[in-house]
Amino acid sequence: MIDLARCAERRATLARRMSTGIAIIPTAPERIRNRDSDYLYRFDSYFYYLTGFPEPEAVLVVIAGTEHRSILFCRDRNPERELWDGFRHGPEGAKAAFGIDETASIATLEEALPKLIANQRALYYAPGADPGWDARVMGWLNQVRAQSRSGVTAPGEIRDVRAILDEMRLFKDETELATMRRAAAISAVAHQRAMRAARPGRNEFEIEAELLYEFRRGGAQYPAYWPIVAGGRNACVLHYRDNSAPLAQDDLLLIDAGCELDGYAADITRTFPVGGRFSAAQRDIYELVLAAQTSAVAAVSPGREWNDPHDAAVQTLARGFVDLGLCEGPVERVIESEDYKRFYMHRTGHWLGLDVHDVGEYKINGNWRKLEPGMTLTVEPGCYIQPADNVPKAFWNIGVRIEDNVLVTASGREILTEATPKSVPDIEALVGSG
Repeated sequence: MIDLARCAERRATLARRMSTGIAIIPTAPERIRNRDSDYLYRFDSYFYYLTGFPEPEAVLVVIAGTEHRSILFCRDRNPERELWDGFRHGPEGAKAAFGIDETASIATLEEALPKLIANQRALYYAPGADPGWDARVMGWLNQVRAQSRSGVTAPGEIRDVRAILDEMRLFKDETELATMRRAAAISAVAHQRAMRAARPGRNEFEIEAELLYEFRRGGAQYPAYWPIVAGGRNACVLHYRDNSAPLAQDDLLLIDAGCELDGYAADITRTFPVGGRFSAAQRDIYELVLAAQTSAVAAVSPGREWNDPHDAAVQTLARGFVDLGLCEGPVERVIESEDYKRFYMHRTGHWLGLDVHDVGEYKINGNWRKLEPGMTLTVEPGCYIQPADNVPKAFWNIGVRIEDNVLVTASGREILTEATPKSVPDIEALVGSG
């Protein structure tokens, strides 16, 4: 579970970095899937980061100043709705359980916000994130402006609260890292289960089911994103989602899947032969991607720049493409002309945390930012070879990606997902053994 004391510290940090003014952070709305059936609810990451409060229809207000305070607006207790939909904390219960300074009914929000905004120097929220919220905030501001003859002033500045929160969320504390390690461990076991279960004649969706079962069995609440289970040529579709094709003896199977535990994501990709043994061409591409990932991971350490792992992966891949006859050298020309992008067209990683593609700037003042302890990122080079006249046929429809989750530490790095097999001998020993 999320550390509520840490949430209180984060609210204090937000207020301190605001210096003055008021911040409004709503949680995510419930979404209709079809007719009167909702999608499974998932809170807004910013809101949860600051409160740990999991219910919908809630808004956090943080007021900065000499003495900062926080107010949580949430649903009232309602025995009839709780009979149908489950327990609600209500304002009094939320104050006791979540340590918020003040709580109030969400039904009072429209009346309360103009009063809270009045005479504040700055208003912080997430402009552009939701047109409905933009309209509500502008309405509250206009109510305050209409009182100007009474000496009431409206905030003179509107600032994006995400500029502060993104930088805070980029650096994980020990409580967050403990959750992320556990999410990585659950996901690693799920990938091993999938490898053991794979065999010719099974279907992609059967392997998907093995992953989802293991996520939930391990205690995770959801997948962090819908799994990619892509056999054969489907592995060359970067965001393949269909997961409905049969698996053949000579296919590679690319699985990109991770669980979400207490809001935090794991994100792992492994590629392995359905029949249990790599062909010569498959092994050449796989070992090339593995070498690229090894060089990229080695470039993750404090003081290195964000782009260094990507540059290391591209250098290794481009050299391999030349050696395998996929690109015409020299290597420097392949990189400069971006000819390698025929087979490797995406970046080598992204931040990881409460969102699978987590928040945080990648450049500062136009320069790639330096890596610092507490940052967590993915390292995921790949190679995707579509049939083409200038590509040897043995390589057609080979898609390989290898992805791990890496924490920047004071002395270098920690691979959170290291328990997921990726060497050729380990994979060949495990595939189909279930």
